[in-house]
Amino acid sequence: MSREEKQKLGNQVLEMFDHAYGNYMEHAYPADELMPLTCRGRVRGQEPSRGDVDDALGKFSLTLIDSLDTLVVLNKTKEFEDAVRKVLRDVNLDNDVVVSVFETNIRVLGGLLGGHSLAIMLKEKGEYMQWYNDELLQMAKQLGYKLLPAFNTTSGLPYPRINLKFGIRKPEARTGTETDTCTACAGTLILEFAALSRFTGATIFEEYARKALDFLWEKRQRSSNLVGVTINIHTGDWVRKDSGVGAGIDSYYEYLLKAYVLLGDDSFLERFNTHYDAIMRYISQPPLLLDVHIHKPMLNARTWMDALLAFFPGLQVLKGDIRPAIETHEMLYQVIKKHNFLPEAFTTDFRVHWAQHPLRPEFAESTYFLYKATGDPYYLEVGKTLIENLNKYARVPCGFAAMKDVRTGSHEDRMDSFFLAEMFKYLYLLFADKEDVIFDIEDYIFTTEAHLLPLWLSTTNQRISKKNTTSEYTELDDSNFDWTCPNTQILFPNDPLYAQSIREPLKNVVDKSCPRGIIRVEESFRSGAKPPLRARDFMATNPEHLEILKKMGVSLIHLKDGRVQLVQHAIQAASSIDAEDGLRFMQEMIELSSQQQKEQQLPPRAVQIVSHPFFGRVVLTAGPAQFGLDLSKHKETRGFVASSKPYNGCSELTNPEAVMGKIALIQRGQCMFAEKARNIQNAGAIGGIVIDDNEGSSSDTAPLFQMAGDGKDTDDITIPMLFLFSKEGSIILDAIREYEEVEVLLSDKAKDRAAILKGKMIPSYIINSNPEMENEEPPSSENESQNQSAEQIASSSQEVDLVDQESPEESSLNSHPESLSPADTDNAASISPSEQNSNPTESHETTSLDGECTDLDNQLKEQSETEEDSNPNVSWGKKVQPIDSILADWNEDIEAFEMMEKDEL
Repeated sequence: MSREEKQKLGNQVLEMFDHAYGNYMEHAYPADELMPLTCRGRVRGQEPSRGDVDDALGKFSLTLIDSLDTLVVLNKTKEFEDAVRKVLRDVNLDNDVVVSVFETNIRVLGGLLGGHSLAIMLKEKGEYMQWYNDELLQMAKQLGYKLLPAFNTTSGLPYPRINLKFGIRKPEARTGTETDTCTACAGTLILEFAALSRFTGATIFEEYARKALDFLWEKRQRSSNLVGVTINIHTGDWVRKDSGVGAGIDSYYEYLLKAYVLLGDDSFLERFNTHYDAIMRYISQPPLLLDVHIHKPMLNARTWMDALLAFFPGLQVLKGDIRPAIETHEMLYQVIKKHNFLPEAFTTDFRVHWAQHPLRPEFAESTYFLYKATGDPYYLEVGKTLIENLNKYARVPCGFAAMKDVRTGSHEDRMDSFFLAEMFKYLYLLFADKEDVIFDIEDYIFTTEAHLLPLWLSTTNQRISKKNTTSEYTELDDSNFDWTCPNTQILFPNDPLYAQSIREPLKNVVDKSCPRGIIRVEESFRSGAKPPLRARDFMATNPEHLEILKKMGVSLIHLKDGRVQLVQHAIQAASSIDAEDGLRFMQEMIELSSQQQKEQQLPPRAVQIVSHPFFGRVVLTAGPAQFGLDLSKHKETRGFVASSKPYNGCSELTNPEAVMGKIALIQRGQCMFAEKARNIQNAGAIGGIVIDDNEGSSSDTAPLFQMAGDGKDTDDITIPMLFLFSKEGSIILDAIREYEEVEVLLSDKAKDRAAILKGKMIPSYIINSNPEMENEEPPSSENESQNQSAEQIASSSQEVDLVDQESPEESSLNSHPESLSPADTDNAASISPSEQNSNPTESHETTSLDGECTDLDNQLKEQSETEEDSNPNVSWGKKVQPIDSILADWNEDIEAFEMMEKDEL
């Protein structure tokens, strides 16, 4: 890649950051985060609760603090100086809000320390920040003391949450009753807390963080040297005994290695190397990284991987283990090329497991580190792909919107602070030459939130650190205890194609994958051994089958309604091989159930606003109907929208001329969905959109569901029908009020704008923004209609329940790397006696895979929680943005685009 093209891509990253940061400052600040679809700030307590995800929000202008050092890396020193002044003037850290200790540490404390590190660097250079007198450091110290009460446990592990104003134990705190925390939550503190101690001379912060790390090390499983996902903060017992490198554990490993780099304490490297050896023995199955049980590390705990493990190739580069880093990164890139983004979770045969993508930066991080290590321009092309996908699929007029479903292209009204803190930093550095950055990036280490801490802290205010003499380090038979990493300058001099030779065998790994269970069964046939019991052959009345189940650790529980529940406890299996057979049997049982439900299960659909001034940029997630035109099998329906009268659509329409040849808008309620469809169809409508009558409902907080028929024959309904929640529906209604003529596209997934605008008279800047799209075919949906493979989490005590499983929508990853929302490690399957042969299970839930959605009927709705605003000094009200203002912002964007090359969006 030429220097000119690298500079062009670097400038494109700068423009993208300006679009995201500028919209946050204009439409959201001083709120914590921007809601890019509705152009307003997300304020804790004023929006429906999203559960644990909201624990990152503390009414402390999170996105601004998280973006401070990004401004300096991107050479925006004047904007940095202005941002620091705003933080010092406006941010209050004494709010009556319960926040995550982990998120507040990595985002806010880390952001303040990163800002301080670069503020003093700029001050030393003599041009900027001459007025600065450690104000950010004083704020960081104040916040550090506010977090210390969380460590008041017998183990030294911190509580997962704390009230910024009242601490832990007080009645007003509304927290302090938790017993569990994730390993990463307790083990991702040492960099920020040690830096705070080294900067200020107050050793208490580093001491508390070290004590937590020491406790986790002591509680590792001694025979496997692995740690679990969740631990009891009082007893030290492992609550979840599965182990991997993704959500819940990831940054614990990262901080052990980086603590050695920053602090120079040998014990941290010894611990990391011990864990790393175990990871490579048990978890690494190149190019996959699969969770295992800490007590039986040869037994896989799940058959899917989460997106957060994408950081691991970057960590392997720091370790100096380049080959497996290249392999895993290439596998992840192939998944991205298939789905445009990395789904929150995907199966071992690379199908979508959880379909969300909140614009996570971990893959970009690993891409940057691999380019630094290899100098291979291939990774510049990977970065270029990331930029194109962000602009093509995630960019909206008010910023960048997270993907609610990578299969349909629908958006979610969120832009997390880590997107600005990390994504743009790594992408800019990927394309930047040394002279493009105003300081030497090699003098700093990245925290897990990509905040910068100077390496000279290792010799500043250094406390005497004693080795953990209670630990016994395992003797290893490899070179994992080398005290230096390989010099990347001499890794590839004799073979510049080294990285390519590793990647080449993985080029088609995603498209040509084969489920491992099939291979194992074939091997057992060839060896002459009796094949294990297959789910499709199982009969609950067959004594021989019941005996086989017992051997596999699977037991039967008879339910009151006549069904049978299957429960697997891997630890009760006769052998590890039998336990593996039991795991496969349970997964097959779930998959059979999902196949049986295929006709009833429909994936989410998309409503795309294609008229001026939207031109396909706004995509709304819609629920399907079990009747009417199937949009996955027929061409999409396009037309202008019109409200029906009566609005509920429950009787013959009084305004048939208004809906003739248009897509009718109807309100939910008072009659069956099918009756509404017949009434608008009789009036000449070409489609229908039912809008929820529950004000404030949103696909962000409630699971979608499919509209059922009325129990009668619905073959007479031939038009497509889709369902929108109130929030999404109001976007269309507001557009009608503003523009009167609003055209939408009803389809199975969002369409490229080039396809939407073909043959239309539209402004040249829309087409010129990405000329390649005019000739581009819409993404193939061949794989999107495959049925779900409902492979679920398995643990050493595993229960597979098909009657009332938690849906993948509910089991989404939390807002940042190291925590999962409460998706248990249990699976279950239930069987009706009348279905004991070829279709033995009755399922009410399946896992999201390509082209399939979750069970749309039986998901629990999250409760909305509100919290009072405790900061009287800052206005935290919602900033509702009218359409005119949005268009004005858009026109500014257009002018910026026109100043760039025509092929740069």
